[in-house]
Amino acid sequence: MTLKLTVIGTGYLGATHAAAMAELGFEVLGLDIDPAKIETLRAGRVPMYEPGLDELLARHVEGIDGSTGRLRFTTSWQEVADFGDVHFVCVNTPQKHGEYACDMSYVDSAIDALAPLLTRPALVVGKSTVPVGSAARLAARVAELAPAGDAVDLAWNPEFLREGFAVQDTLRPDRIVVGVRGGTAEKLLREVYAKPVADGTPFVVADYATAELVKNAANSFLSTKISFINAMAEVCEAAGGDVVKLAEAIGHDDRIGRKFLRAGIGFGGGCLPKDIRAFMARAGELGADQALTFLREVDSINMRRRSHMVELTREACGGAFLGKRVAVLGATFKPDSDDVRDSPALNVAGQIHLQGAQVTVFDPKGMENAARLFPTLAYAPTALEAVRGAHAVLHLTEWKQFRELDPAELAGVAAERVVLDGRNTLDPQLWREAGWTFRAMGRPNA
Repeated sequence: MTLKLTVIGTGYLGATHAAAMAELGFEVLGLDIDPAKIETLRAGRVPMYEPGLDELLARHVEGIDGSTGRLRFTTSWQEVADFGDVHFVCVNTPQKHGEYACDMSYVDSAIDALAPLLTRPALVVGKSTVPVGSAARLAARVAELAPAGDAVDLAWNPEFLREGFAVQDTLRPDRIVVGVRGGTAEKLLREVYAKPVADGTPFVVADYATAELVKNAANSFLSTKISFINAMAEVCEAAGGDVVKLAEAIGHDDRIGRKFLRAGIGFGGGCLPKDIRAFMARAGELGADQALTFLREVDSINMRRRSHMVELTREACGGAFLGKRVAVLGATFKPDSDDVRDSPALNVAGQIHLQGAQVTVFDPKGMENAARLFPTLAYAPTALEAVRGAHAVLHLTEWKQFRELDPAELAGVAAERVVLDGRNTLDPQLWREAGWTFRAMGRPNA
């Protein structure tokens, strides 16, 4: 008999996982406590921008013409408990207010709501990023609350989604990691992921703690690599070097590789910053804080890049922001997303605005979310309108369409032809030939 799956939490992770599991052929029931979100999903739409997800969702949501009908959504915990053989927990784990630590309240609430309703054999699978030790604690909680007792097991299956590539990363992941304490959980998860495993995806079986640490370690490594090249950009600026050439040269070393070696204003989003901070906090609780002290510098370098861009912009504006207009190209923390959580681009725009400049932002997908977060900034419908009358133009999110802008056309509307590339993806020669003063982080001025 084919397994029936549920997905608890239908945000970015949950909506993607639910649609992907339906694509793999399973009957799936998604749950959320927000009725408005459920109605949106039932209509075959997702409440965020993720390339390909709307189409995938519409292909499977029950009631949509031509769909498989394998995917439904509900607000009922009882319906979820009655329906599912495997329950994926995909709720948010934000950073606690005023602390580095992870807020586990959403995960805890999900377990407390689901477990008392599990009256038959089932597997609860955590996918949220959590502090190491959480799975063992939650397994004990499930055993305490579930009427089915030992017939209900818990596993941890961390997600490794990249915003902008989430559909691909779920259907064709580069690895599947499962933390289990028994063969039954492993067997069920091998059944769930049979297709990607058959297509060559490695299936890594570990204990609870290791599975939890894999996600923490991966995000910490990526953050470290980004902050390393940004530290090299600071040295290059002091020494007159070119960080782009430096990154190219060291990237040819197979031990290092080219990925995540683009210097700029640093990383943001809803994962990397809060995850490395939570990892540090948890290491301290375990008495292993010395092992992760380097992450404090990683975080410090990352935040320093934002302040550095503000100072570069001040210099470009003649030393003061008062009376100056600044155009900001980009609001999301990365391209191919509408996510503005902890966005370096918006942070820089906000700082410059607070210090006296009139700031106008344009982003292909993130304008609505940005305006909710920073309502005092101005927003333009196009890049051209954002640049109109600007004394400095900042390129802060590396959208493809920004690389394809015509510098000569923008030159015709700008008050002054000064561009600062905070992502090192624009062509300096092209902009300089159009009469722009071009400045990029970690690169020579000419």
